[in-house]
Amino acid sequence: MPDTILVADDEASIRDLARLYLEKEGFRVLTAENGAQALARAKSDSPALLVLDLMMPEMDGWEVCRRLRATDNIPILILTARDQDIDKIVALEMGADDYLTKPFNPREMVARVRAILRRTGGGRPGPDRPRQIGRVTIDPASREVTVDTEPVALRAREFDLLLVLADHTNQVLSRDQLLDMAWGYEYHGQTRTVDVHIAQLRDRLAGSDVEIETVWGRGYKLSLRDA
Repeated sequence: MPDTILVADDEASIRDLARLYLEKEGFRVLTAENGAQALARAKSDSPALLVLDLMMPEMDGWEVCRRLRATDNIPILILTARDQDIDKIVALEMGADDYLTKPFNPREMVARVRAILRRTGGGRPGPDRPRQIGRVTIDPASREVTVDTEPVALRAREFDLLLVLADHTNQVLSRDQLLDMAWGYEYHGQTRTVDVHIAQLRDRLAGSDVEIETVWGRGYKLSLRDA
């Protein structure tokens, strides 16, 4: 299945040009015409990479980048007419992976997209790559969880469940999905086990900015608490 690229720009001509060249190179392309739409699509469609204009209506690219970086590791290529060094520095410090100024060569944009995806493993976290969700860090390699720098003691099944939720931040997962993804098919049907471990995780993470929401009739969702 081809990688999905989300192109967010308020200029239709830029979106169309980017789509043309990216689709020609085999990517699947989604578009957004303002910042709010870009943020929503980035969360709902889980693209491999976001091409993000800085100056957009409703929500600018700076704010989109800031909000995404609080919960998501999606690679971001900034695309903008602003070419001052300070803008580039700020964008990179906010978590952007690269920066391309307008007017741009669409072939260079494609090359930069490919380079970012190579560096980031296709836009998806590797199995041992730490996950950062707000103040919570989850390290699969050491199987350790910290809030800020304070360790959080988790049992093995709690850690596995939290990792699955973190890899699907802001997505609702049913109890059966959580059972299958966290512990395997042999636990299928033991939905009460999920409820128990969710309650334990909530207790463990009570002092953090992460919460596990119950979505009645559907399952659970991990997200950041409202400030």
